Amino acid sequence: MRIIFLNSLEKQQDGTMPCSAQVWIGEEEGIWRMGWNETIAESSTETIWYEGASWSEMLHVYRHQLVVKLSDGFRPVLEGIWDGQDGYQGRGVAQKLLCYSDLHPNDALYGELSLWRRKKAAELRKPPYMIASNRLLKLISVFRPLTNEELMQLPGVGAAKAAEYGQEWIAMMASAAGERPGHFPLDWVDRQIDDEVYRAWVYKQKEAKFRVETERIAVRRKIMDEAVRGSDLEGICTATGLQRRDLVEWLEVLEKDGYSMDEIIGKELEGMAVEDIQAVWDTFEELGDQLLKPVLQRLYTAEAIEAAGQETLYERLRLIRMRFRRERSSSRKAV
Repeated sequence: MRIIFLNSLEKQQDGTMPCSAQVWIGEEEGIWRMGWNETIAESSTETIWYEGASWSEMLHVYRHQLVVKLSDGFRPVLEGIWDGQDGYQGRGVAQKLLCYSDLHPNDALYGELSLWRRKKAAELRKPPYMIASNRLLKLISVFRPLTNEELMQLPGVGAAKAAEYGQEWIAMMASAAGERPGHFPLDWVDRQIDDEVYRAWVYKQKEAKFRVETERIAVRRKIMDEAVRGSDLEGICTATGLQRRDLVEWLEVLEKDGYSMDEIIGKELEGMAVEDIQAVWDTFEELGDQLLKPVLQRLYTAEAIEAAGQETLYERLRLIRMRFRRERSSSRKAV
């Protein structure tokens, strides 16, 4: 195997002998292998992080696993060698405030704000995240702004959001028990956060992001493996733990990326009459394929939708739309 990348890291162990490690990437006959060798005193262990043919998959796994080690305290022997790639480049004001709020949470106030958001979302018939993000509620609960000017010093609060919800937030903060951690402006926060603590926090944020992407890669691979085995939608749902609606969304993504899911689509449409499939196709031709609701309403009466189940009908439309789009794409390429 050819080693094409190798780097060394160390981790201090409470003043004792440091733990050393190496991360490496190798290639042999088109197969990529990547691993982590760790040495404490005289004991060494090797962990294989990835083995497969996909360079892009390997890079996702590499970024995720490496940032886990960085958040655990490992640092490159040549300091700064990854700083241009790992997201730790200085300390922005917003990032510092988010870090402080994560390290010094006010769970009681955050709980009150979360309850307020649920009620407000129901009242306005909006998704809760449209009212305020979890991070914004955490910032408000920790720094407790008492004026509109203070509120707008928090990242994520602009003039419109302050005008819409600011007075309610300020009233909640004014009636809260206990002292604020410090006054506005919040320039004191920078002095309260140790550089190494902040760096570890940055790595943990990236770890969460990469973990989600790694999980998506694993689901994608599982779906494709099941497709090769000839599984139907129900079988793939069982193997992956996905709901049918989420799985159909995955099939749409894979189709868009150039992978044919036609065998799975065919299995699911076996019980549908050819003339019914053609009617859907003709309706896509007439109305377009971007919005499914007009297509559904053109094809089915309210009684038919209730009898068959709206979700079932939408699923069929989405499956047929994949074939429709693939054929249209092939026709355009041929021209």
